[in-house]
Amino acid sequence: MKNEILQILERDSRLTPAQLATMLGTTEEAVAAAIKELEDDKVILGYRTLVNWERTDRDNIAAIITISITPQRGDGYDKVAERIYKYPQVKAVSLMSGSFDLLVSVEGKSLQEVAMFVSEKLAPMDGVISTNTHFTLKTYKKENVIFTGIEQDDREVITL
Repeated sequence: MKNEILQILERDSRLTPAQLATMLGTTEEAVAAAIKELEDDKVILGYRTLVNWERTDRDNIAAIITISITPQRGDGYDKVAERIYKYPQVKAVSLMSGSFDLLVSVEGKSLQEVAMFVSEKLAPMDGVISTNTHFTLKTYKKENVIFTGIEQDDREVITL
C-alpha cells in the first residue's frame, strides 16, 4: 500500500487520507499511519506546490549548470556537493555519470544574478575544475506536469 500512496501523492499531494483511503479501498487510519511512517522514515521529505513562474509577474531565471570537480580525499564528491547545495539559489544537485560530475539547478531574479553566482561562488570553489551554464528559456514539462500546450487559434481561416 505504501508504494501506491507514494505514487498518488507524487501526482497530487493535496489529497487527504480520507480520499486516499477511498482510492485504495482501505481505512483512513491505515493511510494516515502509513503516511506517518513514510514521513518518519524520511521517504516523504516534504510537500510542495509546483508553480509556473512564467505566468506570474515575478522575475525568475532558471539555469542548469554542469560542473566538473576533483573528488575530495576521503569524502569523494559529497563535500563539494554539500557546499554547493547550501546556497539558497541552488534548487537541486545531482551526482552524474558521463562528461561532468554534478548537475546543479539554480534560480535567480536575472541572468546577471545567476551569472554572478556562478562566477563568484561556484567557479572559484575548491575542487571545481569547470562549469557550464545553460539558461532555461521555456519550461514545457516539470515533475510530470505539462506547463504549456499549443495554443488553439479558433479564428476562421480566410483565403483569397
